[in-house]
Amino acid sequence: MAASRSRQPVPQRLILDSGAVISWSRGDARTRAILREALARHIELRVPVVVLAETLRGGARDAPVNRVLKAVGTAATAPDTGREAGRLLGRTGGGNTADALVAAEALAIPGSTIVTGDPDDLRALLADQDGIAIHAI
Repeated sequence: MAASRSRQPVPQRLILDSGAVISWSRGDARTRAILREALARHIELRVPVVVLAETLRGGARDAPVNRVLKAVGTAATAPDTGREAGRLLGRTGGGNTADALVAAEALAIPGSTIVTGDPDDLRALLADQDGIAIHAI
């Protein structure tokens, strides 16, 4: 599982952003291979709860995403994670709250790797942070 930032040991957790969840739900072969490897290595998969708001719309079209969420589960956002997301947005001048919450979730779990379809925004948010890998899909 190659990370796009510096070389790191095999992660203990993969945090999936909206792009990763959507890619998996659509059956993307590359994303499925990454996640299949993670499951084989017993790496924890987490979906921050903010990803629900970005991926679900309350209709039948949600079925593929719901299957992904059922397989992985979601991670509730703690108040400290929300504060960290705000700090990241303030430091970078960013405006994407969902990306900031995904980044903050990774910071709360040392050794995390974020699987994302939007690596540039996450790299900007985490530019001064060590120990978080970003895997672009």
